[in-house]
Amino acid sequence: MSDKPHSCEVCGYPFARKSNLLSHMTTHTGEKPHICEVCGSSFARKSYLVSHMKTHTGEKPYSCEVCGSSSAQKSTLLIHMKIHTGEKPHSCEVCGSSFALKSNLMTHMKTHTGDKPHSCEVCGSSFASKSTLLRHMKTHTGEKPHSCDVCVSSFAQKSTLLRHIKTHTGEKPHSCKVCGSSFAEKSTLLHHMKTHTGDKPHSCEVCGSSFAWKSTLLHHMNTHTGHKPHSCDVCGSSFAQKSTLLTHMRTHTGDKPHSCDVCGSSFAQKSTLLTHMRTHTGEKPHSCKVCGSSFAQKIHLLRHMKTHTGHKPHFCEICGSSFAQKSNLYKHMKTHKGEKPHSCEVCGSSFTWKSNLMTHIKIHTGDKPLSCEVCSSSFALKSTLLTHIKTHTGEKPHVW
Repeated sequence: MSDKPHSCEVCGYPFARKSNLLSHMTTHTGEKPHICEVCGSSFARKSYLVSHMKTHTGEKPYSCEVCGSSSAQKSTLLIHMKIHTGEKPHSCEVCGSSFALKSNLMTHMKTHTGDKPHSCEVCGSSFASKSTLLRHMKTHTGEKPHSCDVCVSSFAQKSTLLRHIKTHTGEKPHSCKVCGSSFAEKSTLLHHMKTHTGDKPHSCEVCGSSFAWKSTLLHHMNTHTGHKPHSCDVCGSSFAQKSTLLTHMRTHTGDKPHSCDVCGSSFAQKSTLLTHMRTHTGEKPHSCKVCGSSFAQKIHLLRHMKTHTGHKPHFCEICGSSFAQKSNLYKHMKTHKGEKPHSCEVCGSSFTWKSNLMTHIKIHTGDKPLSCEVCSSSFALKSTLLTHIKTHTGEKPHVW
């Protein structure tokens, strides 16, 4: 006689006990006779109801001997233990990826089949897993149930909260084996690694530019379409990228979170701080291929290049003078307007340009930072030093 004499008439699965068969039949009939008195949820088996009740009582009797985490169900503890053992028994037959849970493998398989059975009723977006759909729904409801105990910021997802917490703790457990840089998130490390490998698998179909990350490609596409979906609520300016909008908002709030460790100057953008640091280090990585002059910023190099090409696209409508840079045109316009907004606090003299005021100030301070390498004479202005140098070289450029 068989050890499992009780067979399911629907699927043929055998059971040793009739009670187990009866419980199994509910999977076919959809019957859920066991109801939670607290929230009304119903379950096919009583054991499922018992486990569910622990979500209301907060009871977590199963503890991890490695890290002390506690779980309401023994099965959840067994799943958790795989984090410590690294066990991933469920492998994908398509790409070889392995997973600790069979459910994760099943979800992963949808990336190969393209199956997205879970659809959003609000916007129609579809997702491979129900959990991803539930997370997505929070973008419509605005629900942010996960709050930070340090700064009270709230987040839609717990995983985002955990990432945020690292901004307070400074924890960066993921290190680059090439350069030693450390990161709070593994995904950020993987992005960083492309700076070493030079891998740029995402190409623009319009201009052929390639990018390391798909997100960067999507941002780049806005330069072709002119799409600027992110608008400033204060002044109405629109931007292609949300990060650019956030940076722009600091022009309204005055927020300058990036400070120089050397002189204490603060900046709205980290990139501006990094550029500023070159004033202390003297670094000038951008060199002119024509004359060899080097500059701290690429934009300064581009301006300089116009001195070689002679290109002066900016014209004065009053006198016709032309300039290589628009900023120089603005400065020139002050000579027509007679505008002198920069005043000396010592003697009251006013100047059209701030640079002239700074030069004038040296008359009062006696500051002469420029020295002659031949005779050690010191001067306040570079132009005066250059004129003085000619007394040593014998150069007489001005012949009358």
